[in-house]
Amino acid sequence: MLNIQHLTKNYGEKKAVDDLSLHIKPGEMYAFIGHNGAGKTTTIKSCCGLLDFDSGDIYIDGISIKDDPIECKKRIAYIPDNPDLYEFMSGIKYLNFVGDIYGVKKDERFERVKKYADMFEITNDLAQPISSYSHGMKQKLAIISALLHSPKLLIMDEPFVGLDPKAAFLLKEEMKKLCEAGGAIFFSTHVLEVAEKICNKIAIIKGGKLVVSGDMEEVKGDESLESVFLELEG
Repeated sequence: MLNIQHLTKNYGEKKAVDDLSLHIKPGEMYAFIGHNGAGKTTTIKSCCGLLDFDSGDIYIDGISIKDDPIECKKRIAYIPDNPDLYEFMSGIKYLNFVGDIYGVKKDERFERVKKYADMFEITNDLAQPISSYSHGMKQKLAIISALLHSPKLLIMDEPFVGLDPKAAFLLKEEMKKLCEAGGAIFFSTHVLEVAEKICNKIAIIKGGKLVVSGDMEEVKGDESLESVFLELEG
């Protein structure tokens, strides 16, 4: 579903991501962890076609992000750590805008908006301008917009930041359902307990280099993920 091949990205003399290769398959929920500045966000933005990179390639469902970025973006959804939404729009106008971009049929759009807006308890706020939303409400709107076109691959950068406990639980449940339906998830998080509990795969990056990746249980063994991470950070 997501195949990163020898990804390298430089910022001047700094190598933000150094020859990183990773393969996320259908049904896998892959946690991507590392310290601040390790290269997580650079990798994620490269996967979404938001950043050019210096060498390597990234394939979404077998399609190169370099060769056909539009087709790749049709198959994915991206939730950033800080939702950058069109604040002059109302919530419902923004969701309709996203639905138009992805070609979601009106009847399907109506059902999904109602389902997710009710679920995340922002139905009564959709008529209000996004500029009036709290950070948590913006995060919920970003989540709904990401799920609107039923993506095959969901890519997220710190998705639980700003969410209340109930919303965080609901997002985790939707993540599980997406993977059970044959989709895949690749997300960064500093909340190691969440990653350990819900993910079946893990990748740890340090200084732009992939340190370890694989099955969660094999990587952590008899230790906690926190202990393994701190040992590798050493």
